[in-house]
Amino acid sequence: MVIKDLIVKEIVEQSGYAAPAYTPGIRIRLDANENPFRLQEPLKKKLLERMGRVDFNRYPVAGSPELRQRFADYFGVDQDMVMPGNGSDELIQILCLALKGSINGVLVPVPTFAMYKIIAVNTGNKVVEVPLDSNFDLDTEAMLGKIAANFPALVFLSYPNSPTGNLFSRDKIETILKKTSGIVVVDEAYAAFSEDTLVPLLKKYDNLIILKTLSKLGMASMRLGFLIGNKDIIAELDKVRLPYNINSLSQIAASFFLDYSMEFAGQVQEVVKRREELYLALKEIEGINPYPSRANFIYFSCIFDSNRIYAKLTVAGIYVKNLNKPPQMTNCMRVTVGNLEENAAFIKALKSGISELGA
Repeated sequence: MVIKDLIVKEIVEQSGYAAPAYTPGIRIRLDANENPFRLQEPLKKKLLERMGRVDFNRYPVAGSPELRQRFADYFGVDQDMVMPGNGSDELIQILCLALKGSINGVLVPVPTFAMYKIIAVNTGNKVVEVPLDSNFDLDTEAMLGKIAANFPALVFLSYPNSPTGNLFSRDKIETILKKTSGIVVVDEAYAAFSEDTLVPLLKKYDNLIILKTLSKLGMASMRLGFLIGNKDIIAELDKVRLPYNINSLSQIAASFFLDYSMEFAGQVQEVVKRREELYLALKEIEGINPYPSRANFIYFSCIFDSNRIYAKLTVAGIYVKNLNKPPQMTNCMRVTVGNLEENAAFIKALKSGISELGA
């Protein structure tokens, strides 16, 4: 038996998503866009006390109705417009599985979050990629040139975009919404750091879906995402969602997040402050070109070989994201905004690495 003969050709041909491994010796992780601040011990104790009351022999509450209502209030929408997921990845997968009718296929700008394409391919969808323009904004003319009567079922837009960190033009997003017969999915994983959201546009466009996540706000280990959209779409997507997709501990953690939302909001503001400091520090390094960011990371290019810089940082015990993929991201990298000490250590190691390369 040849295993490859059993696997879908498009899956065999792709490399998949390389989630960061937790390697011994790496003391500072600035590669996964996580919140750098741990939950304070008194709050952590309260959360663990709630989790300790779970009956582990019982299934979680199917469909998470309480979470739907609470987060609907939090997002300012109706309960039947919200569906929780095991992280945004599951919600992207549900969309790619469900939306394969007479209109089909997936359209994505690039560079962007890699999982849009990976999940779309894994679920048997045709994927068309359109490069961003020179300002990392949507090339609407090129995107509209790909839109046809039966394509695409899904357009994925990251807002702010990962890895570039910028917000796409709202006018351009609305143009795509008006011109496509399919669904436009706006992924607001980093919206808290931008202080901007397209949720109000849900009242204007029935083909708009918003994705939210708690992963960037301090709850990455719990894997919690939310899909917000037209109630008729949600009703159909709910048929694809697995009945117990959110475990009991994650449901408790999500409610806990809302109970102490001000604590997490304070951490977001701290990250934004550190982001601006980190951006200015990067601008001062010769050979490094950082781009303004509205997320919790900074995208930057180097005049040096980023593979060598990445190696130097790794030796120093610091992980960042090396995005050296020509032609769009030649010698480009992305660094998560850390706390004060982590950012300082990164800048020191980056300067040292550049110096050793003979800059």
